Amino acid sequence: MLSRLRGNRWVRLALLVVVFACAGWALRAHWAQAREAVVDLPLWALPAAVLAGMAGLTAQMLAWRSLLGGLGSPLPVPVAARIMFVGQLGKYLPGSVWAFVAQVELARDREVPRTRGAVATLLAVAVTVAVGLAVAAVALPLASDGAARRWWWVLAAAPVLLACLHPRVLGFGVRTAARPFRRFREVAEAGRIDVRGRAVAAAVGWTVLAWAPLGAHAWLLTWAVGGAPLASVGPAVGGYALAWTLGLLVVFAPAGLGVREAVLVVALAPVVDAGAALVVAVLSRLVMTVADIAWAGLSVLLSPAPAGAGTAPESAPDLPGRPD
Repeated sequence: MLSRLRGNRWVRLALLVVVFACAGWALRAHWAQAREAVVDLPLWALPAAVLAGMAGLTAQMLAWRSLLGGLGSPLPVPVAARIMFVGQLGKYLPGSVWAFVAQVELARDREVPRTRGAVATLLAVAVTVAVGLAVAAVALPLASDGAARRWWWVLAAAPVLLACLHPRVLGFGVRTAARPFRRFREVAEAGRIDVRGRAVAAAVGWTVLAWAPLGAHAWLLTWAVGGAPLASVGPAVGGYALAWTLGLLVVFAPAGLGVREAVLVVALAPVVDAGAALVVAVLSRLVMTVADIAWAGLSVLLSPAPAGAGTAPESAPDLPGRPD
């Protein structure tokens, strides 16, 4: 019964409308908060920040696609974009787990087994967290000695987490997590997945690249509200990397709502006053919501819906062998 409902075109269309509506409601709420601040910004600030945010999201999508391909399910870029960007709108529902579920189910429509889609998404989260903390560990000490002392645990955790991205460590983690569920056929397949080194290296590379435009969007907004251009780079880039990462880990907050803002306000303290830092945090939320919705809409237009949605196979052929 549930399988038939998932495969029903009208049910899926209704769910898509609900997700876009929730994202639109979030956009409206963020606009109401940021409207007065927008009036005082230079005309170039918001468009430039949105484009930077979209560029960063593109690189993150390519990181996830690399991992999925390394696990044995390569997808064309437009298809991967549709799956990830539409699925990610689920984070605007209470509980970020909905983005995870949506991404796995949308990938299944393209004949990606649920196990493989779930593992790729979890690995993408692991890469995002490790690289985000590493970027924060490099950028925040550039702000001030005080920032380095305040965020000492970031500097300590970053190299450990980066070491955990070794394919053998990741493979061990996947197999360990799957062990309690071996009686379920689909989940048990995760125990046979080997994570390819080239795929992980590509994902790390794309994620590192993503932080150039993502950090740039925060820096542009900080500059626009009165921060000194050069002095703002470290706090803006490092603060946003830390804010994004911690927001990702707090799964009960939709899209890290509240967590990102609190961390970013503290991180920007060396370069702007508290009021301006709060404006940056609110504007950043608005910008990234626009970027999410824009990419989701574009990906739906650029990639056709799969034929026979909801009928992908439950199991997969032989999974990849030894890591590179």
